[in-house]
This record gives sequence, structure tokens and C-alpha cells, in this order.
Amino acid sequence: MNGAKSLHSIGGLSALTGVPVRTIRFYSDTGLLPPTDRTRAGYRRYGDAAPGRLRLICVLRDLDVGLTTIRRVLDGDLSVAEVAAAHADATTLRIRALRMRQSLLRLVARRGSGPEETVLMHRLTRLTSAERETLVSDFVAGLTAEGSEVRGAAAVLRTALPVLPDDPSDARLDAWVELAELMADDGFRARMARAPFPPADEDALPGVAPGTAATLVPFVREAVAAARKAGTAADSAGAGPVVDSVAERFAAALGRADGPELRRWMAQVFEAGHDPLVERYWRLVWTVNDWRIVDGHLPFQPWMIEALARSGRSESSS
Repeated sequence: MNGAKSLHSIGGLSALTGVPVRTIRFYSDTGLLPPTDRTRAGYRRYGDAAPGRLRLICVLRDLDVGLTTIRRVLDGDLSVAEVAAAHADATTLRIRALRMRQSLLRLVARRGSGPEETVLMHRLTRLTSAERETLVSDFVAGLTAEGSEVRGAAAVLRTALPVLPDDPSDARLDAWVELAELMADDGFRARMARAPFPPADEDALPGVAPGTAATLVPFVREAVAAARKAGTAADSAGAGPVVDSVAERFAAALGRADGPELRRWMAQVFEAGHDPLVERYWRLVWTVNDWRIVDGHLPFQPWMIEALARSGRSESSS
């Protein structure tokens, strides 16, 4: 008789736990919360263990644990700790996927992308790590296929392959999408095959004898890197001494007089030895890999071209 009084009706169990009657009935029908007894009229009655069991079921369901797994926990086949560990890992993956989705949505919004570009970006951001690696390796292999004269470019690429993490920031994802679009462009592959950046010293000054270029380029690169490190802008008065020292070194090495003609020629050579789209590729690689940009690794040509242009304007006005 006392045992009978300790049994809970489905309504009483609902009032005790705050779980709706309909939900309790569902868990009861699925066998997760079987009634301890029934009245002669067929009404369900639940024992003292039912409230605790019901609360555990509700917590696990709130944590998105499936009914089959919950049954195994209740039957003692799995511990709550084991289930928690497995679902923590699964939740990490879902959070990662949601963050990637959020980054993609922000990217589409920033770019003002249309339908076709949105579809392409979605495909690029949904690639697995292995698929991204294949895309990059195919790009490098395509360079090697161009011929032995560009295998050096392929070798340079292999030293700094872009690797997008599974949980990238918006900036790294943005850079990856732009980088993947570049690598898919056959025209860009041809430009990369001819690229002097990062250059062998003798390739950075087209038309200049390799031995002479090999002595001039390190000097220019170091001078520009020092100017950048000091915060000297190419269009500032502080760039003047840098231009003068570089022009003086070129004049001595080439046996020419320093002057407007030599400096115009230098600007033309620097421009011919630099491809801004290839430079963009390397900056994107640095962003994707979250590498710090080192002044000495930046191409020197853009800074020198702008500084030489300012030097020319200054001479014209004086």
C-alpha cells in the first residue's frame, strides 16, 4: 500500500519535473521511461526513480544526444562521461562548420557577390583539407608542366604552400577564396611561370647582365627594407637619400652618369621586373598561413618606382 502511494501519475510527474505530459508520454512510449505500474483503468504510474531518469533524458536531449544513445546510457552500456566526450567532439565540428558558414556569409556581403560568384565561393570554402591540398598541388604541378625553365618557380612555390586551417578567421578565408580563384586561372599560371618574385637576383633586373644584377639587387632590396622598417614612405622627402644611394650604385655598376635619364630607365627596369598580381599571390599566401610580413621579403620594386617618380617630380620643379 505504501509502495502504491509512492507511485507518480503522469500528471504528477509532469508537475514534479516541469516536463510536459505529452513529452513524458512520448518517452514512455519509446521505452526510455517505462511506467512502473498501471492502474486498473490503464493509467500509467511511475516509481521514485522516474523523476531522476526523466531529468537525465531531458538533459541529454537538450545536448542533442540521440534517443538510441540515451537508451544505451540508461541501460548502462555507455557512461554519461563517454557520451559527453563524443558529443563534445561532434559539437566542435558543428561549431567549426557554423563559423565557416558565418565567414562565407560575411565575405559574400562584403564583396556584394552575385549568384555565380556566391556558388563558386561556397564550393571553395566547402573543400576538405585534402581537396584544398589537391588544388594547390595541381597548380604547382601545372607550373612544372610548363617546362624545365619554370621548374624553379614551382620549387619556390613548394617552400610556401597555403594551408587554410579548419577554423579560419574571416581574413584568412577571404584570402583563401581569392587565392583559389587565382590558381584556377590559366592566365595567372603563365604569369607565375615567368614571375621574378620571389626572384633570383639575376632575374629581377631584365636586360641587365646577370652578374651585375646579382650585385645590385641585394643592395636595392636591403635599402628599401631598411626604409620600410624606418617608416619612410616612398613619396616622402625621406625617400630622397635612399633613391640617391641606389642611383649612385647603379651608375657606378653600369658605367653611366646619374641623372634623370638613368633614373627613368631604372624605373622602367624595376617595373618590368615586377608583377603586381604575383605579388598579390604571395601576400594572400602569407595571410592564409597567418605569417608575419617581413620587410625584406616584400618586393622592392613598387617602393623604388614610386620613390623614383617623386625624385623626377622634384627635379622638374627645381
